[in-house]
Amino acid sequence: MKLASLALIAATAWTRLPDIPDARGFAGAFAGVQDGKLIVAGGTHFTDKMPWEGGTKVWYDSVFAFDGEWKLAGKLPCANGYGVSLTTPQGLLIVGGGNATEHFREVFWLQKADKLPPLPKPCAFMSGCVLDEVIFIVGGIETPTATSAMNTFWSLRLKQPSAGWRELPPCPGGGRILSCMAAAEGRVWLFSGAALKAGADGKAERIWLKDAWSYAEASGWQKQSEMPRVAAAAPGPAPVLDGKILIIGGDDGTLVNFEPKSAHPGFPRGVLAFDLEAKNWSSAGEVPFSLVTTNAVWWNNHIVIPGGEARPGVRSPQVWRLKSR
Repeated sequence: MKLASLALIAATAWTRLPDIPDARGFAGAFAGVQDGKLIVAGGTHFTDKMPWEGGTKVWYDSVFAFDGEWKLAGKLPCANGYGVSLTTPQGLLIVGGGNATEHFREVFWLQKADKLPPLPKPCAFMSGCVLDEVIFIVGGIETPTATSAMNTFWSLRLKQPSAGWRELPPCPGGGRILSCMAAAEGRVWLFSGAALKAGADGKAERIWLKDAWSYAEASGWQKQSEMPRVAAAAPGPAPVLDGKILIIGGDDGTLVNFEPKSAHPGFPRGVLAFDLEAKNWSSAGEVPFSLVTTNAVWWNNHIVIPGGEARPGVRSPQVWRLKSR
């Protein structure tokens, strides 16, 4: 069974799976595959008011599993969100994340008692991918109130976890949050995100990025063709299809000051394709959803986007799948 060809990735190529069993849905959740089942765990939403009305963001520890129907399958060790989740041959891996008051260093398998070495620093809002059973983590912030993003690049060999995390050369493009990573052709790829600076009120402001990079240990970091637009918080790790890395939607930052916020139209729906041979960008159609701060999961030979943030402050329980042909 093959996925629809890249030329056919359009709104009509996507179908819906049953919604995550929470009417509001979650942003910043962990997602992946465990024992053949699609997993969505943790994340956040607002329960009373929208953030611009003084609403309170609530973190969750619920673990939902889908295999034809959704079931509550357990709980995370604590409420958690905005970390990295990666599907590996050993199972679903949860890396870092945090809550309203602190960020975490813990790294653990979803359904195993043993933990892996903790991150060098607490970290959330980073990006990650796995290449040849090596975990790579880029950037993020150490605390919820940080006004600068970490310019960190860490790796952990799953076949030799006792060796601990390695600190690798940082990306020349600088620190960032909410970037998107991919693993392809023996290299790690890094796209977009946002740098941070302190605003006039002392709170973090975003500097939107549309750079692209690749890394291999033998050759280090290499700058790639700049992206056509910013795509922060796009679903990750970015899927690879037909020799192209797909950046699905993402926040381009153009509507960050949109008013009234309650009428925000949502995030870009266009799919950007980076050709791994030609090293250039093209358009690969649009998706029928507006979802960021979520994951792209390979499940049963499909690309699945489970929930996320549909527009500022508003989450979605929708689960979308790129149908096969």
